[in-house]
Amino acid sequence: MRISRFIFPKLLYPIMKSTPLGYTFTFLAFSVFAIQDGISKHLGVSYSPVQVAMVRYWAFVAFALFLASRAPGGLSAAVATKRPLLQVLRGLILFSQILISIVAFTKVGLAQSQAIFAAGPIFVALLSMPILGEKVGWRRWTAIVFGLVGVVIMLSPTAGGFNAYIWLPLICAVLGAVYGIVTRLVSRDDQPSTSFFYLAIVGFIGASLLGPFFWVPFTTIDWAWMGGLCCTGIIGHFALIRAYENLDAVIVQPISYWQLVIGAVIAITVFGEVLRWNTVVGATIVVGAGLFTVWREWVVSRRVRRAEEEARV
Repeated sequence: MRISRFIFPKLLYPIMKSTPLGYTFTFLAFSVFAIQDGISKHLGVSYSPVQVAMVRYWAFVAFALFLASRAPGGLSAAVATKRPLLQVLRGLILFSQILISIVAFTKVGLAQSQAIFAAGPIFVALLSMPILGEKVGWRRWTAIVFGLVGVVIMLSPTAGGFNAYIWLPLICAVLGAVYGIVTRLVSRDDQPSTSFFYLAIVGFIGASLLGPFFWVPFTTIDWAWMGGLCCTGIIGHFALIRAYENLDAVIVQPISYWQLVIGAVIAITVFGEVLRWNTVVGATIVVGAGLFTVWREWVVSRRVRRAEEEARV
């Protein structure tokens, strides 16, 4: 899912770094996440999103505990947080977004849902003003307006009429933006291993409490698909961690749109979805606006960092 790009709060853009290995892990991560979305859509047709999320979180929390045990300070350091309420909020937002996205994949379609998810950076820029107090110049305001126009185009009724479920991927995009903002806030005080730990444990608890009420026995083949979903999650998150170790965030974020391309291919070839003109046009506008927003954010942050360095001198 698209939300995965917000998991690792490396958002201040330090010195640019770029390695071929970093690009390899980045493309691998977002390719795997696209496959994960396809499996989620397949399972979401026959099973409750809560049930699918519960099993998925079983694997997720095991992976998080493994990473925490290997991080400096071990598990005790990962548990220690200065922002417990915000960490719990992050976990609840992601858990909710996973549930809604699975429904969106089945009711709206994989390709159109991911296209609307692409508006995430636009909403992050929009929400960063009232929540973080960031100043947005006319260039980013222009990108935000164009991005919102692209979203409206994608939400437009098709020849088959208006699909009421179309609001679900839009809600996911907004939740992802709120998640990204909250991640920026907690990253000021907590280390990444702490944020990752709470992300997994909160969702695990929530899914495990709700899951039994929605449980329907998996068929043998669907247990295999469920195993594939867990494996893609672990591989995708591991690859994304390695990507951020070898590439700066300003490079990783634009490449995340690769997930949209792979997702569209899977939607068309596997699920027989049809890309309508409004989805293609709207997604093109949104991606363009998102890329410009990410670039401008990096330019502004670099300028601020340079001014701070000069002030210290």
